[in-house]
Amino acid sequence: MKKRIIGLTGGIATGKTTVANYLAEHYNIPILDADIYAREAVAVGSPILDAIAHRYGKQILLADGSLNRQQLGEIIFNNPEERHYIESLIHPYVGDRFRAEIALSSVTTLVLVVPLLFEAGMSDLVTEIWVVTCGEQQQLERLIQRNNLTLEQAKARIQSQMPLAEKVARADVVLDNTFNIKELFKQVDMAISS
Repeated sequence: MKKRIIGLTGGIATGKTTVANYLAEHYNIPILDADIYAREAVAVGSPILDAIAHRYGKQILLADGSLNRQQLGEIIFNNPEERHYIESLIHPYVGDRFRAEIALSSVTTLVLVVPLLFEAGMSDLVTEIWVVTCGEQQQLERLIQRNNLTLEQAKARIQSQMPLAEKVARADVVLDNTFNIKELFKQVDMAISS
């Protein structure tokens, strides 16, 4: 039995979660989310969190011992070298979690939501790549609103990722989230049934 493994990616705040939720609710497709595994990777007591605390000092931790994500974000989104260091710790963990879940799964179709699919070198895990895209200004506005960021913070996060145009060029399916949700879901319906 050949599995259909969809790698769902795109830029930050382009609508990946909206598409993933729709596929889960309307098509009952299991969703494996890189962000969930990345949070697992830095759980209290994990060797990865210990390495992060060792590198940046105890101030990178909150009072309960968990990672201060906001503070880490300030470091990595303003320093590519530090971002690469953190990714070198987390990406292998996330990749291993995906491989394990794919191996355990008995379903024929799975969706892997991987914001950094290309950057993390995980495209070999999937049989097709779907990229969610939208206008640059929309992406910026959504990100500022969703994460309560300044314009500079939002731009830094967007610029830390591969350009959307480059992701689109590598896609098997492009989902344009520029218009409304109904249009987006229509495109998803067409892509899943092809």
